[in-house]
Amino acid sequence: MLKLTGREKGALFFEGVETVALLILINVALIVIIQTFIQSNPGLASGIFIIKQSLWFGPYHTQIWSYQRTVIGIFIVIDAWVVWWRLRRRYHQYQMDHILAELHYIAQGHLDHRIPFRLKGNQQHVITSVNALVDSAVQSMNDERQIEKSKDELITNVSHDLRTPLTSIIGYLRLIEDKQYHSEEEIVKYAHIAYEKSKQMKNLVEDLFEYTKVQQHGAPVNIMTVDLSQLLEQVSASFELEGQKRGIEVTSITEPEPLKISADPEKLGRVFSNLVSNALKYGNGASYIKIEAHQHGDQVQIQVKNDGTKIPADSLSHLFERFYRVESSRSKATGGTGLGLAIVKSIVDLHHGEVTVTSDDNETAFTVTLPVEQPTTTSETEIDK
Repeated sequence: MLKLTGREKGALFFEGVETVALLILINVALIVIIQTFIQSNPGLASGIFIIKQSLWFGPYHTQIWSYQRTVIGIFIVIDAWVVWWRLRRRYHQYQMDHILAELHYIAQGHLDHRIPFRLKGNQQHVITSVNALVDSAVQSMNDERQIEKSKDELITNVSHDLRTPLTSIIGYLRLIEDKQYHSEEEIVKYAHIAYEKSKQMKNLVEDLFEYTKVQQHGAPVNIMTVDLSQLLEQVSASFELEGQKRGIEVTSITEPEPLKISADPEKLGRVFSNLVSNALKYGNGASYIKIEAHQHGDQVQIQVKNDGTKIPADSLSHLFERFYRVESSRSKATGGTGLGLAIVKSIVDLHHGEVTVTSDDNETAFTVTLPVEQPTTTSETEIDK
């Protein structure tokens, strides 16, 4: 509750005294006017006397001996109500003054401050709304700072990742341009290195474009009925040859089969392609990559598992951050951009799902949980695979 200051309590007391004194003077004046009016009208005085004699109340038939007492009693009740109303009004004014003072203090930049006291009635609604508004403003400011920081980090990371291969491309092409080679084999070697670095830049630009596209507010999602069994089979088949080169068996299992869900097939295919590609690049020593999908009520759980090198525990919570790499040197060697898993999370979020990861000495598993039906107004269209 709000505690008034000593000055406010004194002002409230003196206002009450002044109000009482003023009301007493008004009551005395009214009584004198009424008494004078009655005395100047004998008929009225006689009528009042007759009425007084004919009225009684209570079990003992008590009569009213003086109308002045009745009038004074009525005045006392009215006066008490007026005093209470004025003091209550003044008290609410003091409450509002305290609220305004707190608002001015917050407006001066003390955004960590909140109105600390609680009141009753509408004033408490004002306090609650003000505190909620300040919380919302602070959260918006923090979000804005985070967005700006995120943009700066994005520009820095993109600039660094583009500059590194671009420097190599320019360097090797300059060697060719300046004829600083000794044989045709060296020209081919320099051109091949420049070509590989160009592909690395192309992959980064494509991943960056995809990431920014799915990160945009209201990014379009082409929802239709997708046969998840066929989609996962196509994903595993597309990596089968690359897996054979690395001695890794890529398989997919779906239960039940066929398993149909509402989703954007192109974006969903990108999710599992990224997860399988990630397992191929970084699952050192793996002998298999399994894609397993199971339906649990109105949810579908898809796991991409491999028995490769364990991911460090302190890296698990950062894997879906953009440009994050568990091992920077290894990522560069494999051509990773650090955006693949960030794209996965963004697409899964667009599908109102969730993606998590677990890793131990035996197995690393990325788990994607999706609803069978998407909450969308877009009309569903059957696609024929």
